[in-house]
Amino acid sequence: MYQTDPPLAAKETLPTMYDLPSEDPEEKGLPDQFHLLQPQLLADTFLPPNYKQEEIFTGSDMNLYFDSRHPLWYKRPDWFAVVGVPYLYEKRDLRLSYVVWQESVNPYIVVELLSPGTEKEDLGQILRDVEKPPGKWEVYEKILRIPYYAIFDRYQSEFRMFELTGDRYIETLRSTPSDTNSRFWIPGLELGLGIWEGSYKNVQMPWLRWYDQNGNWVLTPAEQEREKAEQERQRAEIERQRAEQEKQRAEQERQKTEKLIAQLRALGVEPEID
Repeated sequence: MYQTDPPLAAKETLPTMYDLPSEDPEEKGLPDQFHLLQPQLLADTFLPPNYKQEEIFTGSDMNLYFDSRHPLWYKRPDWFAVVGVPYLYEKRDLRLSYVVWQESVNPYIVVELLSPGTEKEDLGQILRDVEKPPGKWEVYEKILRIPYYAIFDRYQSEFRMFELTGDRYIETLRSTPSDTNSRFWIPGLELGLGIWEGSYKNVQMPWLRWYDQNGNWVLTPAEQEREKAEQERQRAEIERQRAEQEKQRAEQERQKTEKLIAQLRALGVEPEID
């Protein structure tokens, strides 16, 4: 292959998401029901007010290709968010994977959900084999330099947040099951992440979800619809009560008028009635 002058950009010479495999059925850690529902809740409530929805992409259990020198290397985060990129790939297509040298923007936050098969890698507790690709921790911290790395252990109801400080992650939050305010605010997103005890998809348990600057949990689309329906019901009830009050006032006025007419006639006065 001949070198062009000037050299072609990496986006033009390296493989795209169409060229790279998007799944590996042999890979361990395939999602269970929790690993399907929790990322949905994170995506449903990820509404940073300082970004338009068409400038946000979230992915879950999707190949994240991170090294242009080794284009077949990838990681599969349980959930990640990128801001400042088109929602659709090149504004026209659903993504098969996320290829950083094509997108030119790295994820802003990644969330891993601990499971027995992946826990040590998620926490960076595995020594790297130089003959193999780096682990998740090294990729997130050293290669992609993702600003925030969250880990959630549903078995222990434990939420840990790591923030990139300099060249390494510093643990800035570690909750325990007894914590009543396990929350972490991210200024760059104008959103916070915390543990919410509630029912999602008819499952009652602690969940990781986003909250706004007022401390309120960001509503899912289904919750927004229910809230809208409840507001409509309340407005209709107020209108019904107002109409009933008007009806009662009209009836009272009618009765007062009839009483006055009867009194005038008793006095021999015939009132003029329109």
